[in-house]
This record gives sequence, structure tokens and C-alpha cells, in this order.
Amino acid sequence: MTGARYRLFAWLVALVTVLAGCAPAVGLNENSSPQTAPATSAPPAAPEPAAAPPAAPAPARTQALTPTEAPVPPPVPQPFALNLYQEGDFVPQYTFDWCVAASIQMAHNLIDDTGGGTWSASAHQGELWEMARARSSNSYNGANPRGWAQVLTEVGMGPYSVVSVPGYQDALRTAARAISETGRPVGLVMWSGRHAWVMSGFEAVGDPAVFPEFTVTGVRVLDPLYPHGSERWGPSPVPNSLLTPEQLATQFVIREPRRWSTDLPAGYLLVLPTQG
Repeated sequence: MTGARYRLFAWLVALVTVLAGCAPAVGLNENSSPQTAPATSAPPAAPEPAAAPPAAPAPARTQALTPTEAPVPPPVPQPFALNLYQEGDFVPQYTFDWCVAASIQMAHNLIDDTGGGTWSASAHQGELWEMARARSSNSYNGANPRGWAQVLTEVGMGPYSVVSVPGYQDALRTAARAISETGRPVGLVMWSGRHAWVMSGFEAVGDPAVFPEFTVTGVRVLDPLYPHGSERWGPSPVPNSLLTPEQLATQFVIREPRRWSTDLPAGYLLVLPTQG
């Protein structure tokens, strides 16, 4: 009996197991509605991003403005003066022929401010006149401007050269500019080529180094014939006199072409210091 019951019990268990496998699956809550499957298998679309607010307009680029500088006014010519003369520089001519030689002595004294000795001896003046006369030609047996310039150069005060300037004001500017640039005096060929003076300085409106068209208002002169002068040309000015251009023009005139043979055109003659 025991074995038959056991077999019956085992058969019943197997039958129950088969029936259970065929039953439909049921959720935990049999009364809840079944879930509806989505219509498509594509993933849901991502939400569109919110629109960005409109960008503020960029500020207009402005160029930095440089303050306008006031124009610098051109320099205005001012009074200007230069004088090489010192007490003791004047030397008289010891004969009526030796004006060139005396002018050479005075030029040395005006240039040499080292205390090396004043040139003033009569014998020395005679030697300088002979030197200048030997270097001159067609000069009525005297010393002409070329001999004057050559001796100045040879004795160590040069270089000097002879120039002829056709215009009076240009001649004064040329002489003043040469003194300013070289620090040496200028020889003035006076009385239409018959006499020699030394220009030792000047006054002007405008510095020649700054204003090319400066105006000469005064001329410092040394006449070796002082105190004698000339009946025709007038009295000799006191040494280191400041003459106006009008006063100087009474004796500083255009050189007479017949006085000596030269290739220079007619004009106001200068024995001019030049840059070495």
C-alpha cells in the first residue's frame, strides 16, 4: 500500500506542475489596466534649447584723437653784435703808402688774443709792405688786394681770398658772415681801390648763423690813416668806430677797374677770410 500511494502522489504533483506552466502570467494587481506600448521604437526627441537673447550691439570703434599741437612760430631776428677789437689792436700806417701793411698788422692783433705780442713796429710794417708788393702785379708799384690776401695767408692768418660782390648790402652780409664763421677780420678795399681798412666787427638784426638774410646795421672799422683822412673821401673814423651802412658807403665804393688788372668783375672788393 505504501508504494502505490507514493506513486499516486508523485503523479498528481507532476500534473499540477504542467498545468501551472500553461497558465497566463498575471500582475500583482489583477484589476490594473494593461500598459500601452509606444507607437514607435525611436527615442523621444530632445527638447529644443531656449532661444538666446539678442546680443548687444558692439560699441563703435573710435580712434583716439591726439590734441592738435599749436604751431611753433618761426624765430624772430634779434639784435646781434660781434666785435674782435681789443684795446691796443690799432696800428697806424707809418707812410702814406703802407696802408696794406698796417692792415696786416692789425689783422694779426685782432686774431691773436693769446698774448703772443702786438705787431706794431715800423720796421716790421715796412717788411710786410715789401712782401705784399712783391706778390702784387699791375698795382702802380704798390701792394694790391691779391698781395694783401697772400701775405695774410703766408704769415699764418689765412686762408684769405679776394672777392668782388656786386651789391652793397650783399657785400656787407658777406663780410659779416665771414667774421662770424671764422672769427677773423675782413679787409675792405676802400676809395675805389686806393686804400685799405679793416672790418673788425658788426651789428645786425639777426644772427648770421641762423638767419641767412640778416640785416647789417653797423660796421666796426679800423682806418690805418687815422687821424689824417682824405680831402676827397672824408675824415678817418676813430679806431673801433661803429659806422652805419650809409656812413661807410661814402668811402667804401665799387672798385675802379683801372686800378689793377684782374679777372674779377667790378664790385665791392673784400679781402675775405675763408674756412681752412
